[in-house]
Amino acid sequence: MRDRYDEIRELGAEIVAIGTGDVAHAREFVEAEGIPFPVLVDDDGAAARAAEIRSVGLLGLFDPRTAPGTVRALRKGFRVGRPGKRVTQLGATFVVGPGDTLHYEYRDAHSADHAPPGEVLAALSG
Repeated sequence: MRDRYDEIRELGAEIVAIGTGDVAHAREFVEAEGIPFPVLVDDDGAAARAAEIRSVGLLGLFDPRTAPGTVRALRKGFRVGRPGKRVTQLGATFVVGPGDTLHYEYRDAHSADHAPPGEVLAALSG
């Protein structure tokens, strides 16, 4: 989403990421990846539990779909950094608001899975 941040802002939206590590980990991520949006910390997993975002077991980190996604990310110049505190926590993307209206949700199927930016932009435009 970093690379589409300006488009998202032009649509009147804001990105807020919630990380799985501590404050130092989040700061390192923001600096290393040039993240222009706020990154909050969910150190104890309360936000992930509230949103019912699933975790995987350690074997789930080696999901066969993860390797190709990792290779694609590396080819695009993304690096695999130090993992957060809850390494088995999967991610999710939500488009919410105005108010409490949920316009879009995408729950990652594995650790290299992420919401397609085009779908997020479509939800913001719709």
